[in-house]
Amino acid sequence: MKLHTLKPVPGSRHESLRKGRGTGSGLGKTAGRGHKGQGQRSGGGKGPYFEGGQTPLQRRMPKRGFTNIFKKEYVVINVKSLDERFEEGMVVTPETLVESGLVKNVKDGIRILGSGDITKALTVKAQGFSKTAVEKITAAGGKVEVI
Repeated sequence: MKLHTLKPVPGSRHESLRKGRGTGSGLGKTAGRGHKGQGQRSGGGKGPYFEGGQTPLQRRMPKRGFTNIFKKEYVVINVKSLDERFEEGMVVTPETLVESGLVKNVKDGIRILGSGDITKALTVKAQGFSKTAVEKITAAGGKVEVI
């Protein structure tokens, strides 16, 4: 098989219909839109939520709650993942977490949680810590700094 011998499957390709090109074409005059009415006019037709005049579903449903656009969104990291990624005595900052591939986007900050165990003494700098995370890091001989 060579590239110049390739051909499309018969019936898979056809020319597009050219509407409004005279009565002899079969799609002249009204161009397949029929006579008068909503569908005949440009931009005519029903919208995607139209239900035949019945009150649409999105208008029948009650409004609930709101979205707090000012809420801070923290990236959560557990103590065990710090133990796996970093060497003894290192300073762990949001920048080093991004470099190590543990975090892709810092968002509004990083919060360290206390799931798992830590054996290495690390200096951890982050925006927030849970009580158990602080206990485990200091028990391993490390330091905790809130940025």
